Amino acid sequence: MSLSLLPLLALVGLVSGFVDAIAGGGGLLTLPALALSGLDPVAVVATNKLAGTFGTGSATLAFVRAGKIDAKVMAEPALAALCGAVLGALALPYAPREALSAALPFVLIAVAVYFAFAPPLGEGLRHARISPRVYALTLAPAVGFYDGVFGPGAGAFYMIGFLALAGFGLIGAIAGARIANFGSNIGALAIYAFGGHIAIPAGLAMGIGAFVGARLGAHSAVRAGARLARPLIVLVSCAMALRLASLPGAPLREWIGMAFRGAFGG
Repeated sequence: MSLSLLPLLALVGLVSGFVDAIAGGGGLLTLPALALSGLDPVAVVATNKLAGTFGTGSATLAFVRAGKIDAKVMAEPALAALCGAVLGALALPYAPREALSAALPFVLIAVAVYFAFAPPLGEGLRHARISPRVYALTLAPAVGFYDGVFGPGAGAFYMIGFLALAGFGLIGAIAGARIANFGSNIGALAIYAFGGHIAIPAGLAMGIGAFVGARLGAHSAVRAGARLARPLIVLVSCAMALRLASLPGAPLREWIGMAFRGAFGG
């Protein structure tokens, strides 16, 4: 890879980190950018997880400092998401990726509809149907497993769980989704890194950009609240759905499968 591409990757990381810190979906930008930079599919998947870990880690730190994350409460969901992602990455060769790729656009449209038409979502706590511990024992590892197997939309799924089940307000749910996503990113990254296929310069360049962008995105979410977060979540969910639905022959699942087989010789 030419060193001249590293500043461009850092810029992509900056934009994706900003968006991902609020609404998720940063992979819409980072995966194509890494692929166009000349990396093989194995390196693209592994390197993207490295960059994503920088971004979600930065957003988590920013939300903690803003008082939007109780680290003691959220440690269990984050650890459960990490464990789920490890199992998901290991199970990747056997996962029904065809069914996932077919169903995911409809699920993401449902997420967009939920945020577009739900009653006003403030920062205050709502009626909780489950406790954070139950969330950690059920939904967090399930979404983490999905993140290890497939990935797109995982941040939105964490967020919906915190909103609809755990009783979090909108900004609290965004913050909770970031720390859970940080956990699942680390878990999946550990498995992909085992094969030694991370393009370190590209990952660090994009990761530094994502770190800065995620910090800016988290601060913007805290300041602007639902005025910024709600329309951005709707927009990103629709963009992900349209992007996945437009892929002919569902090559995404084949591409991810090829990457995993290349990394582990399966």
